[in-house]
Amino acid sequence: MRFSRTRHALSCPSANYLSGWSHGKESLKSGSYDTLKGSYYVNCAFYQGKHVTVPSSIGFPEFTAPNVWPAETSLPGFQDTFEELCTLIIDTAVLVARACDQYAVAHIKDYEPGYLEHVVKSSMITKARLLHYFPPAASSKSSQATDIGAHPPESTARDHDSWCATHIDHGCLTGLTSAIYVDEAAHPPQISAFDPTKPPSTAPALPFLPSAPDLDTGLYIHARDSTITKVSIPPDCLAFQTGEALQIITGGKFRAVPHFVRAGGAAKDGARVARNTLAVFTQPGLDEVVDRDKGTTFGEFSREVMRRFG
Repeated sequence: MRFSRTRHALSCPSANYLSGWSHGKESLKSGSYDTLKGSYYVNCAFYQGKHVTVPSSIGFPEFTAPNVWPAETSLPGFQDTFEELCTLIIDTAVLVARACDQYAVAHIKDYEPGYLEHVVKSSMITKARLLHYFPPAASSKSSQATDIGAHPPESTARDHDSWCATHIDHGCLTGLTSAIYVDEAAHPPQISAFDPTKPPSTAPALPFLPSAPDLDTGLYIHARDSTITKVSIPPDCLAFQTGEALQIITGGKFRAVPHFVRAGGAAKDGARVARNTLAVFTQPGLDEVVDRDKGTTFGEFSREVMRRFG
């Protein structure tokens, strides 16, 4: 019950659940709602300064709603740790953007030098999404499924985007951490009772598995030639993928990467394995023009994306 109350307090319906906790609110192409994962969204305006907040906008509460942080007594150290990790990811994204700009200047007519680096450095609406993929049920892996390996047939892979359906991100660069797999049967997550007599500290870390128990589990991407490849991010590394806004900005020189997450089968021996990761979506400001031919701003483009997915 305490978990339920805490999650409810961290939800933000006025931002269409794109600030704070969100579960079962995202509609899928099938018309159903995604209950296989929970998300915690944070706006990264703090990257511009510790106490900087994005100006509110009635038209875009999804991007401008204030962050909803858990109480320090519930999750000690969470906000500071979250902001520190997001800052590291954005700092690294700046370097990736600089390399992308160098390529774009050399290959795209009239490309504005330093454009993507400017977007990553200055955006007030970069969004972080902490993802928790709930342990799969026994039926999550089809009875006819086989080991799809690193390069599965397209039809097979499409059948197994069981933790997160195939999609593209709509920002510019998405920074991704390595996934952490936790056996919640052996190590159930808990919120410790606050003890005012003890000094504050960070919440204890959950023991995690060295890898997913099912080798098929994980992130997959579609390449330009339609091949599908499993992507394994080492624990001490970050990965970056390109989104739809960058595809528009560069006239298709950079392509948005279709990707999905496969759950694999139910774990053995009573284990309940959850997947956890963090994605940081760097994206232009709402008034930044992303399609110069049409004069379309990122805000207008975002409205179209929201209409596309209902």
